[in-house]
Amino acid sequence: MYPGKYAVAHPDRPAVIMAGSAEVITYREFEAGANRLAHFLRDRGLKRLDHYSIFMENNAPYLVTCAAGERTGLYYTCINSYLKADELAYILNNSESRVLITSAAKLEVAREALKLTPDIECVLVVGGAGDGELEQNYEKAVANFPNEPVADEQLGAAMLYSSGTTGRPKGILRPLPKCLPVEQLPLFEFLMEQWRYRDDMVYLSPAPLYHAAPQGATGLTIRKGGTVVIMERFDPEVFLDLVGKYRVTHSQLVPTMFSRMLKLPEEVRASKDLSSLELAVHAAAPCPVAVKEQMIEWWGPIIVEYYGSTEGLGLAICDSQEWLAHRGTVGKVILGELHVLDEEGHPCPPGEPGELWFEAATEFSYFNDEEKTREATSTDGRLTTVGDVGYVKDGYLYLTDRATFMIISGGVNIYPQETENLLITHPKVMDAAVFGVPNEDLGEEVKAVVQLVDDIAGDDDTAAELLAFCSENLARQKCPRSIDFEAELPRLPTGKLYKRLLKDRYWAEHENRIL
Repeated sequence: MYPGKYAVAHPDRPAVIMAGSAEVITYREFEAGANRLAHFLRDRGLKRLDHYSIFMENNAPYLVTCAAGERTGLYYTCINSYLKADELAYILNNSESRVLITSAAKLEVAREALKLTPDIECVLVVGGAGDGELEQNYEKAVANFPNEPVADEQLGAAMLYSSGTTGRPKGILRPLPKCLPVEQLPLFEFLMEQWRYRDDMVYLSPAPLYHAAPQGATGLTIRKGGTVVIMERFDPEVFLDLVGKYRVTHSQLVPTMFSRMLKLPEEVRASKDLSSLELAVHAAAPCPVAVKEQMIEWWGPIIVEYYGSTEGLGLAICDSQEWLAHRGTVGKVILGELHVLDEEGHPCPPGEPGELWFEAATEFSYFNDEEKTREATSTDGRLTTVGDVGYVKDGYLYLTDRATFMIISGGVNIYPQETENLLITHPKVMDAAVFGVPNEDLGEEVKAVVQLVDDIAGDDDTAAELLAFCSENLARQKCPRSIDFEAELPRLPTGKLYKRLLKDRYWAEHENRIL
């Protein structure tokens, strides 16, 4: 998020373009806006290693509010804009944030959260009027501060929170070296090379800016002097139109975005100009093999997949050619040393799934949560994990699922990701979640909950068709015993399936019947 020399060399180049409104922030404006907010934060008494938070939908000033922290030695926390007031309050308190930057659209939620956050000293409201001593209009509050950098510029960084799909979100804190903001953390230098970023690139960001992947990608684009085109929300056809309109060179997506684009009519997909695309990165969730095959056939061998985590424990990566030779892999580990361990902590044989542990490539801890940090660390302190399950074959890593979603049915371990990946390829299925539900005889049985495409009825005939589809393509124990239908599954805008909400409902119903 630090424009550096580009604010001088190319002051009128667009740094940010909003896809919906076409609002533009030039490099001159980006630099001035970040500096004014940096001065404001210093004036409020925030010093190096202090914290502030950002709770907004995708909007034009968003990256500017991040950039101010990145040049003042501060930790800034970008918070999921879909959270409820109590969830927001938890992160504000846990992160020890002193200032909150929000928007008019999110102000009511923020106000409810503030009743539970006594340490917030100031709230800046983008595009909205302040109400009282605590709240201030963002634009007016920073207007009279200098456009030039603060005298004590230092590198700051994001402290993001895990998505909380399996429990309370955790703040991921990386040590921050004392250096000038023109430098950056080694991990991001490494990613810039892997993602083949270059001067004058145009990056299309289809995901919420509070998430780690778009945070990293947009920030590195600004550091390269490129242009970031931000979608207010993802729409498959609009995404394709934007590639042609702005001659987009780079983007990063998640597999559900691929699936939604592939379900567009063939004539619509064929009409779009994608010739400017140089690289499309994807991550966040395993991509079904059939979906990946179709995307490479459509876009060409420009798709790069990586596996990593916000914690930065390690990184696996593969390009299209590697993937076609090893279908289903997320690549070779190129950062951090991987260990695949069984439940007793012993190494698994090649090809056998186990929990993924890393001799971490970068240092981190969970902020204000020593217990979670200990849980993620091996007893000897050498290894860390985020609870993913996978295996290595011929040097390539394959993901199986999250350890917390493993189904134990009749003593057999079943990883539901494979079943989800199959169901989502069915032409009538828009999204799918598979998990274990109570079974008095087996302990658990496999349940599928499916979101159908528009105009398809969720009736017994459709359920029978999908069950037969699973039986034709999966081993018997992996097939759902039953299928339920939902209008929409609780998938986060970042692409992660919030499966715990569904699973908890079924287990709660079972417990209530027992009671």
